[in-house]
Amino acid sequence: MADVIKIEGQHELNGTIRVSGSKNATVALIPAAVLSSNGKVTIYGVPEIDDVENLRVLLKELNVSVEQTDDMLEIDSSNLINIDLESNAVTKLRASYYLMGALLGRFKRVRMKMPGGCYLGPRPIDLHLKGFESLGAKVTYDHLGYLIEAEELTGAKIYLDFASVGATINIMFAAVLANGRTTIENAAKEPEIIDVATMLNKMGAKIRGAGTSVITIDGVEKLVGCVHEIIPDRIVAGTYLIIAAAMGREVRIDNIIPHHLEALISKLSEMGVKTEVGVDHVVVTKAENLKGVDISTQPYPGFATDLQQPLTSLLTQAIGSSVVKESIYTERFKHCIELQRMGADIRLSTAQCTVEGPTPLYGDTVTATDLRCGASLIVAGLLAKGVTTIRETYHIDRGYEHIDEKLQAIGAKIWREAE
Repeated sequence: MADVIKIEGQHELNGTIRVSGSKNATVALIPAAVLSSNGKVTIYGVPEIDDVENLRVLLKELNVSVEQTDDMLEIDSSNLINIDLESNAVTKLRASYYLMGALLGRFKRVRMKMPGGCYLGPRPIDLHLKGFESLGAKVTYDHLGYLIEAEELTGAKIYLDFASVGATINIMFAAVLANGRTTIENAAKEPEIIDVATMLNKMGAKIRGAGTSVITIDGVEKLVGCVHEIIPDRIVAGTYLIIAAAMGREVRIDNIIPHHLEALISKLSEMGVKTEVGVDHVVVTKAENLKGVDISTQPYPGFATDLQQPLTSLLTQAIGSSVVKESIYTERFKHCIELQRMGADIRLSTAQCTVEGPTPLYGDTVTATDLRCGASLIVAGLLAKGVTTIRETYHIDRGYEHIDEKLQAIGAKIWREAE
């Protein structure tokens, strides 16, 4: 039996939603904790999502102690046993690959099967592996997965062909305990990288330049425990801003760093959405006659690829043509097929779609093909006339903490049923 999410659309939303800790930071911070050989790493603000549960399973396989109280995780990896990671938990989330860099950094050896996660087109981990090789590791691949090992890791100058968040963080993990200095050029600048570097520095690492295109890491002998609080989730926050723009009378989104959302807030303003930006919150009030806009996804601080899918649903209600271009994951348009099923006027072409609006949406049975597609369908379901049924909800639960309950609290008619 699998759960479906059902939404009776066209109900006005009013109230306050609090954003949880960042998924994309959390799934890197938890593997980072295994770099501590002495003392517990305590992380606050951990969201209650399936990706966290899968990482807990992997840590327990490694004989790492993981204790959870509310939104706090306490991780003690002093008795870690570096076994081969071959369980299904590896394939349930892409971020399992962060254990490659962390275990390589601490033990100079890691074996694990190919990581999983949402299919968004080709997402090779070549840059990660090239980074490990630059530090002195040997990478081999066979039917069991990857074996990465080194007699020793030595600092190097590494240029990333693409400003990859995953590769930037993974190379940081491998380099913090390496001999000498590592420089990562064309590094990704996302806020989650700053958050990870901040925690590693609390653990005793020497990392400078996180958040810029050049990160410098001076290797240290060991890392120890620390206490850290995760930044708010900018993608979840952005999703709720889009939902508020779609159906809100007056919705306040709390626990936000507005600076992280400037590209989205600017586009919403261009569409005619009314926002009041505070220090740690944004209030969205009802707007009429939304205007179509063009979007091109870019690495941070540009428009986030993870927000183009939810925003596409809102663009179906905007006047005129909107063009959405995808420069990060060029096949990230499966949500458009589902939106067409609900009545959206969307034309697909290579790495982009054109949305004509406004068009009425109608409830139907649709499938969340990936995490942000699921968010897109929730936006569409709230807008649609009638009842929308969303299947494959496990994708949504990988990244959105209790999204149905949070939306119920501000007036949405949304519930789960066993199918």
